[in-house]
Amino acid sequence: MAKQNQTLGEFIIENQEEFKYSSGELSRLINSIRLAAKVVNHEVNKAGLVDILGAAGETNVQGEDQQKLDVYANEIFIKTLTNREIVCGIASEEEDDYITITGRNKKNDNKYIVLMDPLDGSSNIDVNVSVGTIFSIYRRVTPPGTPVTLDDFLQPGKNQVAAGYIVYGTSTMIVYSTGHGVNGFTLNPAIGTYYLSHPNMQYPEDGNIYSVNEGNYVHFPQGVKDYIKYCQKEEGNRPYSARYIGSLVSDFHRNMIKGGIYIYPNTSKDPDGKLRLLYECNPMAYLAEQANGSASNGFERILDIQPTKLHQRVPFFCGSKNMVAKAEEFMQNSTS
Repeated sequence: MAKQNQTLGEFIIENQEEFKYSSGELSRLINSIRLAAKVVNHEVNKAGLVDILGAAGETNVQGEDQQKLDVYANEIFIKTLTNREIVCGIASEEEDDYITITGRNKKNDNKYIVLMDPLDGSSNIDVNVSVGTIFSIYRRVTPPGTPVTLDDFLQPGKNQVAAGYIVYGTSTMIVYSTGHGVNGFTLNPAIGTYYLSHPNMQYPEDGNIYSVNEGNYVHFPQGVKDYIKYCQKEEGNRPYSARYIGSLVSDFHRNMIKGGIYIYPNTSKDPDGKLRLLYECNPMAYLAEQANGSASNGFERILDIQPTKLHQRVPFFCGSKNMVAKAEEFMQNSTS
C-alpha cells in the first residue's frame, strides 16, 4: 500500500513481492537506476556553470548531433548498471548496437535487460528546459548463462516487466511501474532521498490539452490534420489548449497529470515517424496503460508491435483514452 512521503527504497522493499518473479534482482535494478539518476541530476543542475553545455561534436546512430550531457548520461547509466552486475544486456539510443554484459566468471546468469534513452529532450538543455531519462526493462528470452542476442531486445512492449522515466525539472522525479500502477517519487536534494509524492498516478479519461509540433503541419497525414482541426473547433469543451515542450518526458508527465494527448506522427519527411519504438514509445505506452491511458501508432496498440530492429521508429499517439480513440478514428477515416 503506497504511503505519502514513503521513501523510494522503502516502497521498493514493501512492494517487491507484487512482482511475480520476485527475487530481489529487479529491486536492485531499480535502485541502480535511482543512483544513476542522482548523478545525472547533479550534472544537469550545474550545466550552466561548467563546460557541459552544447554539442559533443559527434552524431549518434540516428544521425542526430549528440549533446555533451547526452554522452555523459549514457556513460553514467551504462557504468552504473554494468558495475553492479545486475543486467545481462543494455541497449541505448546513443549506441549503435546492444551491449553484452558478462560477470566476473565470464558468463551472465542475470535475467534482465535494460533499454534506455539516457537524456530525452537534450536539444533543450542549452535553454534550461526540463529534460529526462526513459528506461524499459524486460526478462531475457535466451537461457541464463549465455550471451544475450538481438532476440532479447526485439520483444514487443507488452513483455515489459517495468518501465519509467526521470524528469529533471523544477524538481527531479522518478515515475515508474512494475505492472501495478504508476507511482511518482520526488527527490529531496538536501538529503538525496526520493519520496513518494504522486501515488497511483492516473490519466483522466478526457483532457483538454493536445501536444504536437504544429510547425510540421503541412507534412502531417490527413488524419492528423483533421484531428488538429477538431481540437481547435469551438464546440463542447473545445477548443483544446495547445501545449508542446519538445521533450517527450515533460509533455507526457504534464498530460498524465492534467489530461491530454501527445502526438508525434509520421510525416512526408519521416514516413516511419521519428520516435524510437524500443527506447521511447514502448516504455511510455506501458506507463500510459498502467495509468488508465492508451498509446497507439494511429492504427494499432503500441505494445502489440513486434520490433524488427533496435532503432525502429514509429508514429506515436499517447494519452487520455478518449482522446487517443478519437485521434485513431480520424486516422482510420482518412484512409477509408
